[in-house]
Amino acid sequence: MSRFLVPASLVLLMGFAVGDGHAQDRESLPVVWEVSAGILAPESVYYDAASGFLFVSNIGGGGPLKKDGDGYISQLTLDGKVVQSAWVRGLNAPKGLRSHAGTLWVSDIDRLVGMNIAQGKIIHEVAIPGAKFLNDVDCGPDGAVYVSDTLTSKIYRYLDGKVTVFAEGDELECPNGVLVEGGRLLVAAWGLSSDLAPKIPGRLFALDLKTKKKTLITKEPAGNLDGLEADGAGGYLVTDYLAGKVLRVAADGTTTVILKLAAGTADHAYLANRKLLIVPRMNDNKITAFRWGP
Repeated sequence: MSRFLVPASLVLLMGFAVGDGHAQDRESLPVVWEVSAGILAPESVYYDAASGFLFVSNIGGGGPLKKDGDGYISQLTLDGKVVQSAWVRGLNAPKGLRSHAGTLWVSDIDRLVGMNIAQGKIIHEVAIPGAKFLNDVDCGPDGAVYVSDTLTSKIYRYLDGKVTVFAEGDELECPNGVLVEGGRLLVAAWGLSSDLAPKIPGRLFALDLKTKKKTLITKEPAGNLDGLEADGAGGYLVTDYLAGKVLRVAADGTTTVILKLAAGTADHAYLANRKLLIVPRMNDNKITAFRWGP
């Protein structure tokens, strides 16, 4: 591809923004807890049900593309207590998180890193040839790890020790959030760009895991989409990083704004049974948990 994207943090510094086009903005939700101690540029929050802990990927101070070794993973309880601010160190700019069979996977610029959750140590380092900005991660029931590369508009799959390109091209709209759901992969797109700023906001869509056929969920561009989680009621919660919004997308594509914050709302977690929405606020170096339910 000839196009390229600047990381979201740089886009913000350059002052680019995208119009929202959404109605029913809600400025706030009840805050359950908030934590900032030991948190530095948090990109993703993930709840591992087997261990009962929240994990947070911290990009660190060097920026989302720096291979400087200052990235780390924090371990928290569900009520916001920091167990270990640097549970695993030695990463560069870690972003998306997801676990499978006792391994926590994280994207780290151009590699996937697997951590043994029980031991709290790195056990896998998988280079992704050609990757430039690996972003969100999810795992299929077969153990396949899917990871988006927003900068090259590709989605990779890692399975049985082999890396393949699952899908690529303009139709992926520079993918960010990914979520395996049944026989399909949901994708929250950042939006296409021909220079330094996104010219066309992204949409939420699905790719069939077998045929790769694309089905739109939001027919129109929805925003510079980042985090993606099911809402427990047939819809989805998606963050718009640049606009600082958390969006609820119904199964029919109807989109409403449930929360408006400052820019930097990244890859969130949502626990439907607790009605707990946990948002990493990357530019503010903090994690905030809100009460929300459909």
